[in-house]
Amino acid sequence: MKVSIFSDGSARGNPEGPGGYGVVMRYVDAGGQVHEKEISAGYDKTTNNRMELMGAIIGLENLNRPCDVDMYSDSKYVVNAFNEGWLDNWLKNGWKTAGKKPVKNVELWKRLLNAAKPHNITWIWVKGHNGHPENERCDSLATRAADSVPGALLHDDGEGLYLR
Repeated sequence: MKVSIFSDGSARGNPEGPGGYGVVMRYVDAGGQVHEKEISAGYDKTTNNRMELMGAIIGLENLNRPCDVDMYSDSKYVVNAFNEGWLDNWLKNGWKTAGKKPVKNVELWKRLLNAAKPHNITWIWVKGHNGHPENERCDSLATRAADSVPGALLHDDGEGLYLR
């Protein structure tokens, strides 16, 4: 099955402000019927990079069988980690950067790798805020989720995302 996943993340007052992610998933069935699903959630304290990762993670975790996936993101942080071999190097170096510093957001990178495992994924970077319809929709979902956070049950302590 061929699936397109579009994702975006947002954080207000980055770093450590309220944030959210938005995901649009799309596939066309054998009869030509288009199916779409939108997903978003907000967190009370997070960073933009963590929300970019969460968008990709949640999109992949919502697939219920191995798929061929075109994953679209405006996050070079996420896309380049796969396309430029950053992840391979981080794994080889025990989750250390080329500068020997710990990789940030390791628990989310591990979750993303696990979610990606069963799929054949093409990682595609799109320029954000440039009129790409699905990216604009994801941005709207992510920012709306970030703006709806006061009193939210979702919390990001920088080490993990959880329900309070």
